[in-house]
Amino acid sequence: MSTTKLNAYSIARCAFVVVGLSLLGGCQSSTPEPQNMARTSLQTAPADLQLICANAVVAQASGARVLPMSSRQLDATTFAVDVDAGGRKFNCVVDSSGSVKSVQPA
Repeated sequence: MSTTKLNAYSIARCAFVVVGLSLLGGCQSSTPEPQNMARTSLQTAPADLQLICANAVVAQASGARVLPMSSRQLDATTFAVDVDAGGRKFNCVVDSSGSVKSVQPA
């Protein structure tokens, strides 16, 4: 390759890299302020408590796949977990020590 073609190739490659990096830079987003985030007022149940509730629903699920869908804190030590068992909905109440207080169809 001649030096002119090599220089043109190098310049084109550099331009491609610069354009690519500037496009990637435009994809970055800043973190919103805490008051503008989705979870500012509700505390969700820890994962282990959600799984305890899902396990408590298994007996009523008739072999269906059981998944905790959402949760919220009711008071200082109690959480409500919404569980889906193959399309059937259940509400579970569990305390922070892992004791299931109730499981009811929704």
